[in-house]
Amino acid sequence: MRSRTRGCARAPGSRKPARALLAGAALCGTWLAARPADAAPDALYPERLPTPIIYNYGENETPRALAMGGALRALGNGTTGVFLNPASMAQTRVYHIEASAQITPETQRYVFGGVVVDSVTSKLAGAAAVNGGFMDGDGLDRSVFDVRSATAYPITDRLFLGIGGRYFKASQTAKIAPFGVGDKVAGGLIDPTSSPTKRFAFLNTFTFDVGLTVRAAEGLYIAALGQNLSYPNNGLLPTTIGGGIGYGTENLSIEADGVADLNSWGKPKARLMAGAEYLLVDHIPLRLGYRFDQGAGMHTLSGGLGYIGTSFSIEGSVKRTLTGTPGATSMVFSVAYFLESSGVTRTAPTDQPVLEAQ
Repeated sequence: MRSRTRGCARAPGSRKPARALLAGAALCGTWLAARPADAAPDALYPERLPTPIIYNYGENETPRALAMGGALRALGNGTTGVFLNPASMAQTRVYHIEASAQITPETQRYVFGGVVVDSVTSKLAGAAAVNGGFMDGDGLDRSVFDVRSATAYPITDRLFLGIGGRYFKASQTAKIAPFGVGDKVAGGLIDPTSSPTKRFAFLNTFTFDVGLTVRAAEGLYIAALGQNLSYPNNGLLPTTIGGGIGYGTENLSIEADGVADLNSWGKPKARLMAGAEYLLVDHIPLRLGYRFDQGAGMHTLSGGLGYIGTSFSIEGSVKRTLTGTPGATSMVFSVAYFLESSGVTRTAPTDQPVLEAQ
């Protein structure tokens, strides 16, 4: 009677079991080695969220960015500009210090960090941000460390240029069978000086962003930018090209963005975003956003609110996938201090227009 054993363990019905076992093992080894590390768990475990969603495309978000669906490449001044478009930092005069936490329970993603943006003490705006955390503890078991710096300059009162640098380091253990300790498919090689489960970083690199924003009319801004332009050619630091169009007044902001992701899905895929914000009684931002992810085939709805005072802010936002099984809920919380409100900074002379600083 022929064996009904499933998988790669044995070739059923073979008259030469030893050769069959060797052939089956070789076939399995070839199959495992040929699979990209990020794609393998998705294929083996279809009930999991797509891996790019688990690590959020390597992106970090502020409460304002998350709530507006990520549509802030044109109007994302302040701390948001460091992550979405460095050129937008030159659109306002602020000196903000912000701490944040990003949480997605379903993917076990917990990222914490801080950012400082200064466009007050010089006409040349500058920023620095540090974020680090963990994600997918029961699967890829990945840890990340992300350091950014950015600068922006108002070439004219209608044209802003920004450049950002980024250092990124990632390592993972991969607890998903058959990927485990000692499996090269899981990520970096094992560090012999550490515990058996500790690995060298599988990604340890520098990259950069370039952004340009144009004030086409009073309150109307158009942005174009590229991110991770050193072309790391991997899904964890995907190269993206895109931009956005936004209109802002003292109390209302509306924007639509679109980007092409060149690496996360093997071929270019689009992400489309739209968001709106209304500042209630000059202190309470009400935000709503939508996002369509072509690669994951997901629609997402987001919202948020907070309190913005003269010297500090407290903000929170939540995002929920509307399609796909399982779904995911992401949350971002932040506390910020506005150093310019203390009077210890000197405002640099400038003729650039000032948006509502947020």
